[in-house]
Order: sequence, then C-alpha cells, then structure tokens
Amino acid sequence: MTLKEAITLFGYHQRSNLRARTVRSYQPLLQRFEVQFGERSFDSIGSDEIFQFLETFTGNHSRSTRRLRYAQLKALFNFLIDKCNLNMENPCDTPFLSKAFKTPKQVARRILDREIVEELIYNTQTLRDRLTSMFLKSVPLILFST
Repeated sequence: MTLKEAITLFGYHQRSNLRARTVRSYQPLLQRFEVQFGERSFDSIGSDEIFQFLETFTGNHSRSTRRLRYAQLKALFNFLIDKCNLNMENPCDTPFLSKAFKTPKQVARRILDREIVEELIYNTQTLRDRLTSMFLKSVPLILFST
C-alpha cells in the first residue's frame, strides 16, 4: 500500500471518529507528508527520513507545535500498523525522535502575595476596578499563598 492510499484510509477513519477541528489540524502535515512520500510504500519510510521531514516542516515553530506534529505522524503510523495487521515497528518510536521532539517543560505559574493584592485594591481609581480587585482577593487559593 502506498502512503497516498494509507493517508486516504486514515482520513476516512478520522472523519468518522474524530471532531472536525482535529481533522483540520492534521491536514497540513498529512498534505506535505503525502507530497514528499506519496508514491512510496509506507513501510519503507525510515526514522531518519521522518526526522528530516519534521525538521523542515516544523523548523521555526515552537517546541509544543513540533511535538504535536511528531505525535500526529506517530498516530498515523500507529493506525496503519494496527489496521493492516503488520508486524513492524513504528518508525516514530525511536529514542532519537522522541528526544528531538520531546514535550516542553511547563512554566510554573506566578503566585501573587496577599500584600500585592491588597495594594492593588487600595490603589485603584474607579469603583469598577476596586470591585474587580476585591473579587481577586476573595479567591485566595488561586492568586496568593496564605
């Protein structure tokens, strides 16, 4: 089965099982992947070719976008291996690819101190701003540590 046929099969599966927004998010990746590898058999594509493709496709994007595109391509191969009952490994499962497109670390949220919130309340100029600030003070678990 060529990659073009496999992507068509994957598209039918997506349209029947996933939300339209999810299907739309896959389209740019799958279109470019089909243009580059469309006439080849999908089991002949190696991890080094996938790495080169992802690097050119997501070169100047954020780390989270790069990880998303890697996960989408991995999902495509997982689907094809599962549906075609193939006894092959996913070329996206290599440690090299998973490290190159790993999940970015989450940034810790900044917690406001009680003194800062009280200063915000007392330094407001309008009644609307004061009410908004007082509401912020009433949510102690989210905004500041006690």
